[in-house]
Amino acid sequence: MKAKLQKLSKQLDGDLFFDTVMRTLYATDASAYREMPLAVAVPESKGDIQKLIAFAQANKTSLIPRTAGTSLAGQVVGNGIIVDVSKHFTQILELNEAERWVRVQPGVVRDELNMFLKPYGLFFGPETSTANRAMIGGMVGNNSCGSNSVVYRSTREHLLEVTAFLSDGTETVFKELTVDAFHQKCEQDNLEGKIYQKTRSLLSNYDNQVEIRKEFPKKTVERRNTGYAIDILVDTEPFAAGGDSFNFCSLIAGSEGTLAFLTEIKLNLVPLPPKETGLLCVHFNSVDEALRANLIGLQFKPSASELIDQYILECTKENIEQNKNRFFVQGDPGAILVIEFIRPTREEILTITNNVEIKMRAAGLGYHFPVLFGEDTKKIWTLRKAGLGLLGNLPGDEKAVPVIEDTAVDVNDLPSYIRDFNKILTKHGLHAVHYAHAGSGELHLRPIINLKTKEGNQLFRTIAEEVATLVKKYNGSLSGEHGDGRLRGEFIKQMVGEKNYHLLQEIKRSWDPENIFNPNKIVDTPPMNTMLRYEPGQFTPEFKTVFRFHQQDILQHAEQCNGSGDCRKTELSGGTMCPSFMATRNEKDTTRARANILREFLTHSGKLNRFDHKEIYEVMDLCLSCKACKSECPSNVDMAKLKAEFLQQYYDANGVPFRSKLIANFSASAKFGSMMPSVYNFFVSNPITGNLIKRISGFAVKRSMPTLSKTTLLNWYNKHQKEITQKGKRKVYLFCDEFTNYNDAHIGITAILLLERLGYEVIIPQHEESGRTWLSKGLLRDAQKIINRNIVALSPLVSEATPLIGIEPSAILTFRDEYPDLASDANVAAAKELAKHVFLIDEFIASEIGKGNITKGLFTKEKRVIRLHGHCQQKAISSMAASVKMLTLPEQYIVETIPSGCCGMAGSFGFEKEHYDLSMQIGELVLLPAVRKQDAETIIAAPGTSCRHQIKDGTGRKALHTVEVLYQALN
Repeated sequence: MKAKLQKLSKQLDGDLFFDTVMRTLYATDASAYREMPLAVAVPESKGDIQKLIAFAQANKTSLIPRTAGTSLAGQVVGNGIIVDVSKHFTQILELNEAERWVRVQPGVVRDELNMFLKPYGLFFGPETSTANRAMIGGMVGNNSCGSNSVVYRSTREHLLEVTAFLSDGTETVFKELTVDAFHQKCEQDNLEGKIYQKTRSLLSNYDNQVEIRKEFPKKTVERRNTGYAIDILVDTEPFAAGGDSFNFCSLIAGSEGTLAFLTEIKLNLVPLPPKETGLLCVHFNSVDEALRANLIGLQFKPSASELIDQYILECTKENIEQNKNRFFVQGDPGAILVIEFIRPTREEILTITNNVEIKMRAAGLGYHFPVLFGEDTKKIWTLRKAGLGLLGNLPGDEKAVPVIEDTAVDVNDLPSYIRDFNKILTKHGLHAVHYAHAGSGELHLRPIINLKTKEGNQLFRTIAEEVATLVKKYNGSLSGEHGDGRLRGEFIKQMVGEKNYHLLQEIKRSWDPENIFNPNKIVDTPPMNTMLRYEPGQFTPEFKTVFRFHQQDILQHAEQCNGSGDCRKTELSGGTMCPSFMATRNEKDTTRARANILREFLTHSGKLNRFDHKEIYEVMDLCLSCKACKSECPSNVDMAKLKAEFLQQYYDANGVPFRSKLIANFSASAKFGSMMPSVYNFFVSNPITGNLIKRISGFAVKRSMPTLSKTTLLNWYNKHQKEITQKGKRKVYLFCDEFTNYNDAHIGITAILLLERLGYEVIIPQHEESGRTWLSKGLLRDAQKIINRNIVALSPLVSEATPLIGIEPSAILTFRDEYPDLASDANVAAAKELAKHVFLIDEFIASEIGKGNITKGLFTKEKRVIRLHGHCQQKAISSMAASVKMLTLPEQYIVETIPSGCCGMAGSFGFEKEHYDLSMQIGELVLLPAVRKQDAETIIAAPGTSCRHQIKDGTGRKALHTVEVLYQALN
């Protein structure tokens, strides 16, 4: 088979992977399932897909369509060929503004489609919580709904037409048909004709019609997604007088790629809603209370009614990003119901929300009723949408598992259904997370189970069986929007009856006689507790690591990644995670992929040192260690930490590369060079000697090398101390980091002069370098020695009254981030205490402004515009708010933050010859074009030394540190 795949690979315009790395990365999705594919294909054209279909036919294998891979029921794993259309099938093909429809390829991201449509006053209604990376093909496959389905319903209601390949490789268009056109299709002598014939035969049968209408979920359950949607087709005009027009799109939506391979999708669009949105965030003591109040809220015609339960709210406390979004929470509610109203004016919304509150309070429901508008609404929805990822934060092997998280019932039945559901859990000694779509009768319910144990595996199945029976009791749907896949396919027979199940099997066979499209999903699925990521009771060794992984080990930290794919968002969605994926659009370059490769080899490796695998090194290579995942990943997967630990363990087996040693020893080489900085600068800047040095060192010839300052900051400081005649009113300690000391001494000097002008006495204490260069190259044991010496040296000095402040974000924030995890046992408490009193200089000044210790009167009233680029680690560990507050202290300084993620430099990453092109590609996503657009009078500010270097190399503009900007603004 490998030889045949190699032959096929030569025929494709796209890529075909059958190496261990790519197959491993695609072996899992966002569910609990794992199955190694035969190969992975990334086609570029329709012709490539036709070749793949022909290959699958000839070789009796299968194709598994895949976009973002965030399905939750095992839809996008299998042992055939994974066909990833997320990279190349991303075009918006046609927009008809008058008729309000758009035609797209399946790899178009939902939110990015709506960005394109917004200027036309239109948008695509259905919205998933993964909308900033979920793709239209996946939304059709799963018939996605989302929080606003009380208004816009599901993808099915907006799917007008698809262009698709059938299993024999013929291209077909499916769209709305008249009765005559339907019967004409039945006369065709080809596979398409046979599909229409079989459908007519099955659905014209009166007994079948009766059985379908009797056994399928009741029509008041709007999120009906169990099996194939023959219950909708049976009510169309060929089979029911006065019914809707026939359109196979109703069947294709929710078919999970098991019937045809879609290449083009035509969608209905709706006008943009009124401009004013308000969220009534009602606090309750329990989920049951919230669900009863939900029925009152729905009487007022909201556009969404979403539940967030106590467990989700608890998870937000520990998440850096989401903790900022819980500003509206009062106390510790058992549940919050977020009810959205969209109206032309804010006054109308306030009238409605006031009436809702009156009615709920009269019923004894709810205790706090905040109403939020504007930017605050985005924060609430971000918090709600993070629910799935946040659940990955649970330490240890017990996880909130997707098993019965997609059940939907009539919304009026929801309170009693959830009471019955919780009785089942109580019987088994379990509890569950409850969140999401209360307004549509569907809560995402996730029991917390350890699937690594035999008992947990069986409990996984038992819960599924008992809840399926409960859903049938309420005539609900076992799948509301996540699909059947492998997880629920086994129970469809119970949900729709044996006769209807056989009809579904016949539908599948008529479309796909050779079973090449995503087999064993929806129908003919294996038992739901097989093909999981873990064999119950499998051996997992203990891992001795240099870093501490609190309440877990390194494998368990990697397992926090639940595949939700937040790391697949593009630069258009904002944020930083994940810069390498944003540039390459390759799954291999996502944070998820890096977690998956670690999980795979740490779980299944046969080596004594399970880190000793080149496959892990290959996937980790393009991680820039930007730290964005630490804050932006809802599961808090800290890939920079994981990569550093991996590198140390890998070096233990394979030795440390020369370049890594060279970079880690930056301070030593810079100290030596600083003895004769002009000589050093000549050799690194001269084209002949500089290029020779770069080639020997493994650096990119195209990259300029950083030069040394004429004096070090420490040398200047020691002389300056002798000249000071008057000390400031408050003492602060300044951390003299290695980059400022040797490369950017002028910034350090400016910082000291600024602080002194503002009335502070600045002391540089005795300390070591920060350890950042050692950490960045994975030399953790060396970094650990430096860290412990700094803790011992600085802890007796630094306190709330005398804080330690720093200039370079990557260096000073190490005290708050890595120091507590690398400190010796004897120094842990001191490291944590020290971290409380360590600040970026921007943070310190912003804090002093807030206390009234620094005022506007000291600064110019000249008007200036500043474009600010934030350092990755500052955005992840701190925030840019302090920098903005500091720079807007001069009353006519206007600060506009560039919506850039990572600059692409990332310390040494952008210097390294194999990473230079990607580094520049990342910079070109947002940052460098934004800088080029600025006029000469606009100040470009960037706190990070690497960022400033990238801006200079990429645009020729000199960016200033924020302290330079503020110092220049002094009167």
